[in-house]
Amino acid sequence: MNPEFVDEWFPIEQQRNYISMLIGRVGLTRRRAECFVRLWIYLLLKQQQELGNRLKQPLNQLQIPEGFVACTHREAAELFYAHKDRGSDRAAGMMIDKLLALGLIEKQFDGNTVCIQIRSLPNLKVSPKAKESVQLKVDDFNPRTDAVPVADFLARNYNWMNKNTTAVPHKISKLLRTWAGKYSTGMRVLRRCDNSRPVGFYLLYPTSTESEKNFFLPPSKSLHLSSVSDIDPLEMAIPGDPDCTSLLVRSWMIDTPYKNQENVCLFVEDVQKTIVRMQADFPNLWDFYAMSIHPTYEELCMALGFQKIGGDPKLSVYWVYTAVDQFLALDVKEAIATLHFDSHCPVLEAS
Repeated sequence: MNPEFVDEWFPIEQQRNYISMLIGRVGLTRRRAECFVRLWIYLLLKQQQELGNRLKQPLNQLQIPEGFVACTHREAAELFYAHKDRGSDRAAGMMIDKLLALGLIEKQFDGNTVCIQIRSLPNLKVSPKAKESVQLKVDDFNPRTDAVPVADFLARNYNWMNKNTTAVPHKISKLLRTWAGKYSTGMRVLRRCDNSRPVGFYLLYPTSTESEKNFFLPPSKSLHLSSVSDIDPLEMAIPGDPDCTSLLVRSWMIDTPYKNQENVCLFVEDVQKTIVRMQADFPNLWDFYAMSIHPTYEELCMALGFQKIGGDPKLSVYWVYTAVDQFLALDVKEAIATLHFDSHCPVLEAS
């Protein structure tokens, strides 16, 4: 199978349909999605050719190839840079490693041959109409039933930051239950009404005075949920502490299929209500911090009144800040009325 024939078997317009669905995953830029779709097409066609199966040209939809299929870096370069200035085999190998880190593929190398497997992508098979018809509600986080499903969709969105993806969901679920045991008021979920499954989650973290200095240091020093470190750089304040003045959005995320204007507004407004309840336990909450991890979060962030206060020399992340009083006075619906939330617009991320 010649990589040059990919567009003949699966036209560009059909490729774009898959690309638009894929770029809802955090860390998956349009360019990476383009490369992944072309790799997917090529591996499918190559496997079917090797099996002697005759396919009708052009294909109407993509199926997941079974198991691993051999693909050299040179083949990948011809795929990825077919319509652009020719990229090197090394650049193609780096792109494959990025797709691996995002959890889209698996890779094996026996010393001679690189073999790639496309992972199952269930989100692409969900009907958009079915998603829209699901009713959601905001509810308290239940550590007994919500920790594992919440950890699952958080980890999927953090894969782009951490290649050691197998350990992250287990770590996150344990952390969520630990934090819930200490102070659960700031932990809320967006829950499906039909099956009670959480599809959104946020954690407002009252931060101890000793940890406030982290908000003036590079943000990468405070990453924890999305890292493999067992040491938490941020200490939680004890309820009733009059010296606690800082509140951190430690996590705020809606899973991709449910991210729209109505649900974002509902979830942000619930943050306001939760802060009011937390003020009974922390009467001097003045400062509200968050960490911007994904670049397309910035538009929503600025609309909600946050401003950048510090970047990072190692990663494209930065701290953002607003006063608690200003956030509580915000008309959320009006503030985000002009924003568009589709499959490629993530919201607040976690640290």
